[in-house]
Amino acid sequence: MRKTLLSLGVAAALATPILASAQQAAPASPHTVAGNAGLFSSYRFRGIDQTFGKPAIQGGIDYSHASGLYAGNWNSNVSEGAGFPAANLEMDFYGGWKKSFGDFGLDAGFIYYYYPGSDANLAAGTSFASPHTTRTHTGLVDNKEIYIGASWKWLSLKYSHATDDYFSLPGTKGSRYLDVSANYDLGNGWGVNGHVGSFKLKGWSTGTDLTNGDYTDWKIGVTKDVNGWVFGAAYIDTDAKGSCNPANPGFYCFANQLPAGPGAKLKDAGRGIVVLSVSKTF
Repeated sequence: MRKTLLSLGVAAALATPILASAQQAAPASPHTVAGNAGLFSSYRFRGIDQTFGKPAIQGGIDYSHASGLYAGNWNSNVSEGAGFPAANLEMDFYGGWKKSFGDFGLDAGFIYYYYPGSDANLAAGTSFASPHTTRTHTGLVDNKEIYIGASWKWLSLKYSHATDDYFSLPGTKGSRYLDVSANYDLGNGWGVNGHVGSFKLKGWSTGTDLTNGDYTDWKIGVTKDVNGWVFGAAYIDTDAKGSCNPANPGFYCFANQLPAGPGAKLKDAGRGIVVLSVSKTF
């Protein structure tokens, strides 16, 4: 019996390094899946208020392959007055290819912005409160864009181009957005970030006309990672025309509901604001 136990012990001892070697030799999976969730005091899309100043719950899931291919989904609550009548949810679906080459990176893909339940007919000819925007659109509110980006260390540049009418505004196919961002790690869980973006709404008048939808937005923020929970504070502002003066309203004067009937509240959707957040990737 002791010889049997000794034999088993020797066999186990010999098998251990073999198993360990096999485990070490096992190739890493080329597939990666990650989720994210966050709570934000307000949702700003390209600097423009999407929740009428109210909090937003956001989250999504991402898949990536070692080849650089990726796909994902991201979601947030929204206010129908931001141009999504009868809807209160934004769902983004995207896919593309991303690759790093040392300190440099490339990213190219397609994104679809979907607002389930939205009905552009309810906007009475406009996605905005401004009476200047009188073109009629119909059906579901959505948006389709292609994008290409490049990065170097903590700097990034991204160009987005609408392949269809921008959020269902007729004649705005080809609208574009250019984004320059910086994210710098200070160490000990601290980070700072900044951003400047320029939006060009194709098909609408320019110059001093208040229907002008072109604008520039910017952000400066700080983050702190505490055991995987990222706390953030950022100041976001724009030069978007958002005046809600009834005699001379701006393009980005949004209502809390659409159509904006009697009793509706109005707000400058491009005004400066501090956004607080907490988020986690898992």
